[in-house]
Amino acid sequence: MRIAVTGAGGFVGVHLVRALLEAGDEVHAISRSKRHPRLDEIPGLHRVEADLNSETGRASIAAVKPDVCVHAAWCTAPGRYLTAIENVDLQCATLSLAKLLAERGCRRFLALGTCFEYDTSFGHLSEETPLAPSHLYAAAKAGTFLPLQQLGAVTGMEIVWPRLFHLYGPGECTGRLVPSVVCSILRGEEAKTTHGGQVRDLLYVEDVASAISTLVHSEFVGPVNVASGQPVTVESVVREAARLAGRPDLIRLGAVPYNPTDPMFISANTQKLRDATAWKPRWTLSDGLAKTVEWWRCNGPHAS
Repeated sequence: MRIAVTGAGGFVGVHLVRALLEAGDEVHAISRSKRHPRLDEIPGLHRVEADLNSETGRASIAAVKPDVCVHAAWCTAPGRYLTAIENVDLQCATLSLAKLLAERGCRRFLALGTCFEYDTSFGHLSEETPLAPSHLYAAAKAGTFLPLQQLGAVTGMEIVWPRLFHLYGPGECTGRLVPSVVCSILRGEEAKTTHGGQVRDLLYVEDVASAISTLVHSEFVGPVNVASGQPVTVESVVREAARLAGRPDLIRLGAVPYNPTDPMFISANTQKLRDATAWKPRWTLSDGLAKTVEWWRCNGPHAS
């Protein structure tokens, strides 16, 4: 199957193209530059240089004539992505790309959503939980999904909307929870966090990629949660990461105040994903954290 992957050089994208190649697909990796260190080391990829925000770039993606497009490109820079104005541009670009691909005969379009589209006050979140995005990033995602559904109904292109929850793994941006703790400890510095009472649903990035790959090859259509389905406290994640990094004494729980806008409890109901595909995670939290710590040991705590 010929598959185009936008955002192929991103944290999720690079693992996804590997998973699709392992499944035997013809994978066209879309990125803004043909030179990308994460993609350069992966054999068998077809590389396409294209800017999603330009009409010319979208035409280059459509020229691939994919059977399936997985759209993973979005603004995810820590500290700014929630309010980044680029979210509006990406919403428009995504809908334009989907329309163009539908016109060119693309059979299936998977675009990555987020758990923050939901009303997170419900805590346990299923696909039936009402949507109530509280920042621009989530609003742009939700505002993309709804017209995409209707576009699919009109054109016949199958729309799949995997909503990702919290993920972690090798190569994650250092501003995120797990790498910030691991890198601090590997540098011999204190790892300062909140008290860690927040409850989250974490999934190792290779499992995220395998779930998306499974959805690509399935007949499932619609929104679906991609998560572990196993809620854990931030404190337990921090303590395990620090133990595996070898310096649990460097943890400083409570050194950072809670963010008053940050939900205290988020966990996914993953029944729909399991029923539709029989997918299940390969990695336990401890094993995934161990692989992550080892990657940072090998690549250095300043790698990205």
